[in-house]
Amino acid sequence: MEACYQGFDPVSYLHYNYTPPRADFERRSSIVPWKLSCLHRAFTEAQFTYYSQEEAREVHVQCLRWYGKDDDIRGDILVDVGSGPTLYQVMSGCERFDRVILSDFLEVNRRELQSWLQEGKSSIDWTAYFKYVCKLEGRSSSAWAEKATRLRSVVSDVLPVDVHQTCPLSPEFLPSSGADCLVSSFCLESVSHDLLSFNHALGHISSLLKKGGYLLLIGALGESFYMGAPELYIPVVPLDESQVCTSLKASGYELLQLCIYHLPPDMKVGVDDVTGVFFAKARKR
Repeated sequence: MEACYQGFDPVSYLHYNYTPPRADFERRSSIVPWKLSCLHRAFTEAQFTYYSQEEAREVHVQCLRWYGKDDDIRGDILVDVGSGPTLYQVMSGCERFDRVILSDFLEVNRRELQSWLQEGKSSIDWTAYFKYVCKLEGRSSSAWAEKATRLRSVVSDVLPVDVHQTCPLSPEFLPSSGADCLVSSFCLESVSHDLLSFNHALGHISSLLKKGGYLLLIGALGESFYMGAPELYIPVVPLDESQVCTSLKASGYELLQLCIYHLPPDMKVGVDDVTGVFFAKARKR
């Protein structure tokens, strides 16, 4: 798969997926606000508010599994596996962990993350993202700068990761018991040749998580490719929700929640052939 990522361009990828219409914060039915809401709710389970049927229709959501309330997720270490050039996936979690580790296989993506962390420079303006998460948390949107400072303060490392290795991260960065929580977004299915390879990768990253720890997994459904740059078409393992459930169970997880976002026509912007996005919350047995 490494050859498939030659020429990956973070700037193009961010433009394709993290600008309107997919990142329209005036619309609840836009895909990025939905992902941010899922992450926020997963970290603050005790305050979880169910979607009403009307709300679910509005945002094209189907909650297929829900196994009751659970404790809030918090702890010492949160690891984001396969961060890409994005930060949104840890904007909620950074408030609940003392240390956040970002990771990616590609050096260009790690440089993009380091540029924002060290110099405040990025190929995309994350301000609207921070403001939206602040609103989800019941804070004024003006608190976004405080949240950005918090995120910078808790990110301890931006590390190389290879999910196809039995030890995806260098072991010296984690305690022997593992991390308290893993987040991974659109990583495993986009770096795997087939379902078997996806399952192996899921098992490998699970070795980073302590027993009883949480996995928050976001991924594409029905996708066979996405664009990583102009004319760069990266193959993806097309998944369905039953395969996601089976893979999590086989890797030793208890599935707590599975929600599906069905892409409406205006979210299909020609940079991939994704039909839906899943959000899974699971606990390692």
